[in-house]
Amino acid sequence: MSFRRTIVRRNLYVGRLEKCDVEIPHFVRNDIFPGKAGRAVLIKGKTMLKTIAVLDHPKVPATGEVAAQIEAALRAMNVQVLRANTWDTEILQSIIGKLELIIVLGGDGSTLRAARLAAPHKVPVTSVNMGKLGFLAEMKPDNWREVLPTIVKGDYWIEERMMLRATAYRGTTVLHAGLSGFNDALNDIVISRGTLARIVRLETRIGETHGPVAEPAKLTTYACDGLLIATPTGSTAYALAAGGPILPPALKNIVLVPIAPHLSLDKPVVLSQGSVVEIIVHTDHQAILTADGQNEVVLQDMERVVVQAGPHVAQFARVQPPTYFYRTLMGRLRMSD
Repeated sequence: MSFRRTIVRRNLYVGRLEKCDVEIPHFVRNDIFPGKAGRAVLIKGKTMLKTIAVLDHPKVPATGEVAAQIEAALRAMNVQVLRANTWDTEILQSIIGKLELIIVLGGDGSTLRAARLAAPHKVPVTSVNMGKLGFLAEMKPDNWREVLPTIVKGDYWIEERMMLRATAYRGTTVLHAGLSGFNDALNDIVISRGTLARIVRLETRIGETHGPVAEPAKLTTYACDGLLIATPTGSTAYALAAGGPILPPALKNIVLVPIAPHLSLDKPVVLSQGSVVEIIVHTDHQAILTADGQNEVVLQDMERVVVQAGPHVAQFARVQPPTYFYRTLMGRLRMSD
């Protein structure tokens, strides 16, 4: 939703002030919430949430303690609460259709796991950071009591983040994928060498999902330990450690980052929205495909992987303004003033 407004601005080409009409999205808490895909969607005014899952980490006892406190607080607000841990995939899949929100207690890995599971069902996720970084977190152990009632009342906005889908081929046969039947990732798809410390050669081609139909164009053949195909969300994870750029989460671009390249392209490449990446593996041993560090698929010489934007987006319930990303980034990198 938006409205038109007449503003006065300086035309730098002619050096004078002039009036012009601009289309402006609605403002909430003095922040802009654009309403297109890759977007922030305002939910303010939604009826109170009734069914919420609270997930703790099975190997971090402290998350269970805070989860019990959150469960009690939600029940006091007349919310039906379903408890599980982030590794209970079968349990979560059996209840996901009943949920309006998932609250995760743990680090970014736990949040990634829950978001991947929730994405096909369009269930938003929010999290309490009890890990090391918390790039995806909305709350902390010391402020969830203040933030949670706002979310339960429906006074939040939805941040949508692109996901990737990778399909591996042996000839025309699709290789085994994850439990969902697909290699879906919120952070990154990685094609890397196997257990032997030998480089792999990854012939990389770029195509498009829109515009005239054309054969993918060859970009380069990487000689490297591996290639990261990352989303904007993944640009602050493994891709950042490998020297990639930082992309804001609302973008829908794929970034390619080689891992330890040897006498080949060693710079990251940001692709246009809608790009499709095709990689042909050249190796005399084996390579490995992983999605968000999971769902390992073994690749042999001349096998092919196609990576593109997936059919689902991850949804996060937010109460912070959309500019939170930059504040969080600087805080996590310890570069804030």
